[in-house]
Amino acid sequence: MVTAFAMFIVEFLSRSEILRLILVIDWIDRKSYINSELFFAAGAKIRTVRKLILLLLISPVSGWTAADVDTHIPYGLGDFFHHQVESDIVGRSYHVYVMLPDDYGKSVDTEYPTVYVLDGGALFPLFAAYYRYLHSGEEVPGVIIVGVGYAGNTFETGNFRSADYTAPSAERDYWGGAPNFQKFLADELAPFIETSYRSRGDRRVIYGHSIGGQFVLYTALTQPDLFWGHIASNPALHRNQPFFLQDHADAAGSSGQSRLFVGEGTLDDARFRVPLQKWVEHWNNRDDKPWQLKTMDLDGHTHMSTPPASFREGMMWLFSTD
Repeated sequence: MVTAFAMFIVEFLSRSEILRLILVIDWIDRKSYINSELFFAAGAKIRTVRKLILLLLISPVSGWTAADVDTHIPYGLGDFFHHQVESDIVGRSYHVYVMLPDDYGKSVDTEYPTVYVLDGGALFPLFAAYYRYLHSGEEVPGVIIVGVGYAGNTFETGNFRSADYTAPSAERDYWGGAPNFQKFLADELAPFIETSYRSRGDRRVIYGHSIGGQFVLYTALTQPDLFWGHIASNPALHRNQPFFLQDHADAAGSSGQSRLFVGEGTLDDARFRVPLQKWVEHWNNRDDKPWQLKTMDLDGHTHMSTPPASFREGMMWLFSTD
């Protein structure tokens, strides 16, 4: 029945009509990933129809070629969706990208750990594709990846990472937005993700690089249980290191069960590496840490080459005993 329906569409609809139909199919497919058994059941069949239509379109009988079919999204990214999430807390919106594991559509009951990736505009496409390689090799478990990004790549074009990811610094008057950004993640973004997708609230992981790594350490120190797992890649502490060597009242009474992985490239710039080494020494010598801590030198990596290595090593360590 499904095959006959797909053949009917290819035979009797025009190319423009078929492309519009595929857009409708994609919309239904997206809805099927929301926690609804009705949409889930429809989505399973509609994805089969979409695949058959695309196969039939590029068959010799149809007269179409692969160039006629919209394939602008690399298949390595898998199923992913975009949301523009308005934050009343911060006062602006974020671009949020969600990648689902390959087996997400096989069950309406399975829930997945969820990795929140800062600097999502740059790191989401890198990690979404890389994760699929790692998962196919059974190095990491099935997870949902959520990229949290901005409209642009610079402060002038709407990238506010320098404000959002940082504790206050006397050297930069626009630093210090971490408390509000943390509240956005806790009270707005995580609830949205966990009601829209089958995301496990008890297995949230946050990843950040450079000053994104600073935010990972910030949230680990101030609210250790907001995320179960933390991966800080070359965290940049060069402008406000004293904050990160202190105890913070909000961390009192934490469960001690969350996990923190800190990866530093051995070829990182000295202005980042020296203050981080002091942080590592300080916390490795503490017996009263509010989390389980793993620090690792990533041999041969610079500041900008570290993200894939820290992602892999951090994910493997976080889930090694889970």
